[in-house]
Amino acid sequence: MTKCVTILGSTGSIGRQSLEVVERLGIRVAALTAGSNVELMEAQCRKYQPKLAVMASVEAAEQLQDRLDDGSIQVLSGLEGLLAAASMAEADTVITAVVGMVGLRPTLAAIEAGKRIALANKETLVCAGQLVMAAAEKYGAEIVPVDSEHSAIFQCLMGCHDRKEIRNLILTCSGGPFYGKSKEELQAVRKADALRHPNWTMGAKITIDSATLMNKGLELIEAMRLYGLPMEQVKVVIHRQSIVHSLVEFVDGAIMAQLGVPDMRIPIQLALTYPQRLENPEKPLDLLSCGALTFAAPDLEAFPCLALAMEAAKRGGTACAILNGANEAAVALYLEDRIGFYDISRMVRLALDQVEVLENPTLNDILLADQAARRVVESNWRG
Repeated sequence: MTKCVTILGSTGSIGRQSLEVVERLGIRVAALTAGSNVELMEAQCRKYQPKLAVMASVEAAEQLQDRLDDGSIQVLSGLEGLLAAASMAEADTVITAVVGMVGLRPTLAAIEAGKRIALANKETLVCAGQLVMAAAEKYGAEIVPVDSEHSAIFQCLMGCHDRKEIRNLILTCSGGPFYGKSKEELQAVRKADALRHPNWTMGAKITIDSATLMNKGLELIEAMRLYGLPMEQVKVVIHRQSIVHSLVEFVDGAIMAQLGVPDMRIPIQLALTYPQRLENPEKPLDLLSCGALTFAAPDLEAFPCLALAMEAAKRGGTACAILNGANEAAVALYLEDRIGFYDISRMVRLALDQVEVLENPTLNDILLADQAARRVVESNWRG
């Protein structure tokens, strides 16, 4: 059971929900980090009284320091601040709720400090999964997934002592706001429509990833790394209702599934209390009123990002870092209305074709591959 926590990305969707759970469970807060939302960070600092607060930029940190004028909370900025927050001695658990590649190095710092990692930053395992899992084993750090799909698999495997018993991991996917639409219908979809997820309330980047199905591709790679399985043993099915959060098929033909209402506070709480389960005051799933549960295959032609992620997973090496870096850069352009919906997959395709893939990469190789992929996107978009 977690006694003291650091939250990387406290002003985002997962970070805010994490603080709700932390407050309800009476867990102390050692450190909070955020991007640029100084106003919300100030409110969180005043309420939860962390020892350390970190902002992405020096300017934002200075603004926060001015607002917290009594000096009781240390304020830092940038990567240095993230690393300090991730390795604070007081915290036994670090919730990695930052979005994107920025979460990699602080997650490694938390692992090296022997923390429990409540992992909500999928890019860390997508880009450097083998390095991260090896570090966790070396330093005795426990990784408990927060993503609903990986938490579901984690729960389904609680009684599984031999990975050879697994036939397939089955990740469920809502299909996003554009499920059922053809490639022709998706050519000119608007950003506002892409940001309208049918079941979950999330940040803008992950919501766009859900619309393109890249999110499920990233989760497929993450599942491979978390559970040490090849891509051929990780499947994706469309499940519109977001009630079955994922499943595990065993070699004897049995399939175990984890069901629940679409509420991220459930997997967040489990990551903090594991191996205990504590009472949750939220309304539970009612099987008599949740309606029919349906499953379908994803359309890889209409949603090529999922196919690209599967390709990168097969190639291995730095391919997944290239995929992720290009996608992050392309989604940022899409959110700024600079490119169209299918330009995202086009940019990722270009990066995978143009950036050299290295086998058995070091951390520096991974960081360089990420930067190279972003440069491909920046040099090829049409403003």
